[in-house]
Amino acid sequence: MRILNKVPLFRSLKGWSVADLGGDLSAGLTLAAIAIPEQMATASLGGFGPAIGFFAFIAGSIAFAVFGSSRNLSVGADSTITPIFAGGLTVLAVAGTPAYAAFAATLGLLVGAILILAGWFRMGWIANLLSVPVTTGFLAGIAIHIAVSQLPALLGIPAGQGNFFAHVADIGRNIRHTNLFVVALGVGVFFTTLVSEKISSRIPGALIGVGLATTATIGFHLESSGVAVLGNIVGTLPHLEIPTLGGEELSRLAALALLISLVVMMQTAATSSSFSPAKEEPPDVNHDFVGVGAGSVLSGLIGAFPVNSSPPRTAVAVESGGRSQLAGLIAASIVAALISFGPSLLTHVPRAALAGVLLFVAQRITRFSAMAQIYRQATGEFALIVATMVAIVALPIQIGVAAGIMFSILQGMWATTRSRVIEFERLPGTSIWWPPEKLAKGEKVDGVMVLAFQAPLTFLNAHTFRRDFLATIRHAPRPLKAIVLEASNIVEIDFTASQILVQVIGHCRDAGVSFEIARLESLRGQDDLKRLGILELLGHEQIFHSVEAAIDDLRRTGSIADGSATPG
Repeated sequence: MRILNKVPLFRSLKGWSVADLGGDLSAGLTLAAIAIPEQMATASLGGFGPAIGFFAFIAGSIAFAVFGSSRNLSVGADSTITPIFAGGLTVLAVAGTPAYAAFAATLGLLVGAILILAGWFRMGWIANLLSVPVTTGFLAGIAIHIAVSQLPALLGIPAGQGNFFAHVADIGRNIRHTNLFVVALGVGVFFTTLVSEKISSRIPGALIGVGLATTATIGFHLESSGVAVLGNIVGTLPHLEIPTLGGEELSRLAALALLISLVVMMQTAATSSSFSPAKEEPPDVNHDFVGVGAGSVLSGLIGAFPVNSSPPRTAVAVESGGRSQLAGLIAASIVAALISFGPSLLTHVPRAALAGVLLFVAQRITRFSAMAQIYRQATGEFALIVATMVAIVALPIQIGVAAGIMFSILQGMWATTRSRVIEFERLPGTSIWWPPEKLAKGEKVDGVMVLAFQAPLTFLNAHTFRRDFLATIRHAPRPLKAIVLEASNIVEIDFTASQILVQVIGHCRDAGVSFEIARLESLRGQDDLKRLGILELLGHEQIFHSVEAAIDDLRRTGSIADGSATPG
């Protein structure tokens, strides 16, 4: 296996030895036991047969093992993105039709291509687009969608058509026809899975629950009592086929593909970082994007749909002793064997059992503890949770996801625009200049104002900077000789802000006030200062490493008189 250390592929197997085989074998068996019912349920959530979910898992596992970096990341059909792309595809074709399958496969290719390009161009920063409150609301909204979509199967009533609210209305109209046998099976699987995870995540509770439900269905002849089952499943392995869609159809998929890609990147980055071995090199998120992207491409080529990394399955692989992606390959081999030689084992699996698995997934992705913490510590940001959740539920799901991303971006922009110019004071007996404190009175130097702006200086806040700066100068309580801009937090200056800064410097000069910059520590900020002409305007002699150095220079040149500081 040493040769793998020199090959750019199979990076997750780097350093693998025979001593790791036991851990990978144990993790692979456990991962397969978890994945089999989960992949069937997720495929059902998207309007596909169970075999398509297995194809997605096989494709994701193989491609990521070859092209990915993380040792334990599990890739396959995922309940986070499946409701999103299923909602988008139903606008283009009827679920279960060849056209729907072709759209799904093509979407896999598009998502895969975007992810590979994102990894190639090292765009891992995109994963930071969603804040924690928005992510929490996003997952809560997805969980509600999953729950509502699975309630008909759990209750044994006809599935509704239309949007979220139409589904809810149909459930309300048909709930009187609830089949108690179906409910018992679905609820039983849900609680079996829930209790098993509480005891140990390594226990395949979903597989146990589905197995017991299937046994009960067969043993008590529940199909005759209205319990719906999967029925015959064709036992064939997938084959490669390029889906053929026209240019107009591809353009209709483009926005959905970009949206799915963003969600996959965010989830992959978070999962890679969360399960990275502490003693080894940090996760290569960009390489993992390529691996997951390759998984989506292969999934599309064998007739499935986009795949995603799975935090729960990745945790299972880690906790079961997995040492490399060999565990995922073992799990994929077991799933492939099931498709080839044992599809009859799935014939009598009740659909309510899969609904129970998905309801468990829905409650697992709902971050109740995060909601409570945000409500206690950042009540204003709790509104983002509610807004994102409502958008996901009330709007077409793909539009709701886009709205959630926009909420997160607006939150970041709003935080930047809130920055204000403040006047610093020197802590008595030190050379440290600091924001005013209520308990300790600071010092000021006669004729000098030390002003700070604690944010990147960009078009978002440049006009606020000018307004605050000029207002502070205008209301200065003493004759002003010099201003020192303490710039330690100005990590960037864009073109719009540079023009504003030129205006501020010109205003100071017209008023006979010297303008100095101190502690511009950011290398990017220093480059911006030079590139945008600010350094040439001011001159190197007016740029200082500290506020005290600037004040000493002002005294040396006679711009201000020698003298001690006065209380602020």
